[in-house]
Amino acid sequence: MPDCPDSLIVSTNAEELAEEVARLAPVPMAIKACTSAKQALVDYTDESVVFGAPDLIAEILPEMSTVEWVQSTWAGVTPLIALDRRDYILTGVKAVFGPQMSEYVIAHLLAHELKVVRRMDEQREHNWFDAGSGVLQGKRLGIMGTGSIGQHIAKMAEYFGIIVTGLSRSGAPAPGFNDVMPIGQLDDFLQEIDYLVAVLPQTAGTDKLLNAASLAKLPAHAYIINVGRSNVVDDDALISALKNDRLAGATLDVFDEEPLPQDSPLWDVPKLSITAHVAAASHPSLIVPIFIENYRRYTNKQALKYVINFDAGY
Repeated sequence: MPDCPDSLIVSTNAEELAEEVARLAPVPMAIKACTSAKQALVDYTDESVVFGAPDLIAEILPEMSTVEWVQSTWAGVTPLIALDRRDYILTGVKAVFGPQMSEYVIAHLLAHELKVVRRMDEQREHNWFDAGSGVLQGKRLGIMGTGSIGQHIAKMAEYFGIIVTGLSRSGAPAPGFNDVMPIGQLDDFLQEIDYLVAVLPQTAGTDKLLNAASLAKLPAHAYIINVGRSNVVDDDALISALKNDRLAGATLDVFDEEPLPQDSPLWDVPKLSITAHVAAASHPSLIVPIFIENYRRYTNKQALKYVINFDAGY
């Protein structure tokens, strides 16, 4: 690689990321591993490249005037998008989280059809619960977001005989989907599905798409899973729908505040499953190859992969 610039890694697992970089990089790379924003600011010596977690980088980027390129370790880059500064290239992560998120989604679909939680509850009460299970074959799945993650979920759902409809800004056809509808037809999209999965980015256009009015369009037997961004769901509307049996259930993996505060009303909502933002982990083995490839492109003055459009938000 010509003229390898020094880089900062800013992440709570910076040392793991640095070890993976050292293992995979074709030539030695000068890298400082910083496990906090404070440490990164102390170690900063006019580096042009930063690799790491958007929330930590956002704390210090305004004070790092020489940075030309930031490689995120997350699929979402909202903390950086929220900054006024835009005189640098921001690259994200794509095409790596699909398998994990697909397994998460299918697991929760199966758990609902097989009544796993109910059976465990009945077991604790020593009850012989012999109600039959449902099946996924022939069910209708709506996926909000037809990018790489949505496409992977759609393709896996196909193996179970699920009919998959997508929702996107344009409504353009996408691999794995039986049909794709534009976001302007949200009401029509919601009316004919058994399961709804949201994998949308956080933008002004996706804010509270699932509000009281739109949730009312869903069949009462519908089940919601949100593994995208928390802004898509109006929590109060979802709580009301679940408490009033207007939905069969929901699983949330993303929240406005994380960790979810102990006094959040979401904890005690019936038929709601809460997971701690675990649908897809940014394993170094998945993220580092993207950084190394983009680093090669950066040093060779080539176009980088997965460049974020600041105006679009993804």
